[in-house]
Amino acid sequence: MRLSPALRILVVVLGSFSLLTSSGCGQKKEGLTIRQQLEKAESESTPDLQANALVKVAKIQLAAADTTGAKESVKAAFAKLQGDGDAGRLAPQLIALAHLCAGAKIADKKMAREALKRAISLAETITDPTRKTEVLAEAGGVYGSKDGGLADPKAAKETLAKAVEVAESIEPKFRTVALAAVALGYTKAGQNEDAKEMISTLEEGARALEEPRKKAEALAVAAKIRFDLGNKNEAVKLLAEASVVAKGIERAENRGYALLAVAITIDDIGDTKKALSLLKEADKAADKVPDPDSQKKIVEKVRTKMAELEKKK
Repeated sequence: MRLSPALRILVVVLGSFSLLTSSGCGQKKEGLTIRQQLEKAESESTPDLQANALVKVAKIQLAAADTTGAKESVKAAFAKLQGDGDAGRLAPQLIALAHLCAGAKIADKKMAREALKRAISLAETITDPTRKTEVLAEAGGVYGSKDGGLADPKAAKETLAKAVEVAESIEPKFRTVALAAVALGYTKAGQNEDAKEMISTLEEGARALEEPRKKAEALAVAAKIRFDLGNKNEAVKLLAEASVVAKGIERAENRGYALLAVAITIDDIGDTKKALSLLKEADKAADKVPDPDSQKKIVEKVRTKMAELEKKK
């Protein structure tokens, strides 16, 4: 298999790099060297998957204090996201990359801004208004965040205003998921007053949702926002409600994803033990997903989160 020019450079730089663990300690990461992981990234079927794999390598390198290697991996990932492709898949990867670039370890604010600018441009071509809102809201959150973002309140406000405009174009009974994304974007950007104005409407809409996975996920988002606004008791109540909904979902894949979303928020508010308990249930649900590709995807997400939380115990 031939590597792209960008990845050939990385291989030269990193070919002699030691084997790493996912936490950056020890000598193995699923038995693959950095070079092998770069080759595996190149073999992914679409640019967004290639970029996602490269960002994962960059995170491993950062954990191992290899900032130079991480920066090269991020540059290669950014290059992958410059071509044509599905905007709904490329834009989220650009935002994730921007968040990583803006962080203190890489601190490439210029690339972060370029990635966000391209993500917002791509968002304009997304026809699904809910997905479009989610992308704009997430970008706004990265713009405004002082913790791993660009700390640019003006750009955040402008981007989130676009997200609100799109969300309000959605028929009210289908608007809740979009509003949840916007409210979360406001809290990430530190614009809590705007989030406060939305929370009651969001909670009411979440409870009215008929599709249980969306209901559980929306309630979890509402809980995260309540917590970020300083109301932990209300957050705990909402998460208890979300847990009941998630556990009652019949379809294994949807149950797994809903439990994962609730568990992540439970950990965010400080209860790692309870979060791990839910993740174990999510893992059981993931094992029951009949489609092999879908099962692989959810199993990886759930077990990655479980491994992360196990280290926090």
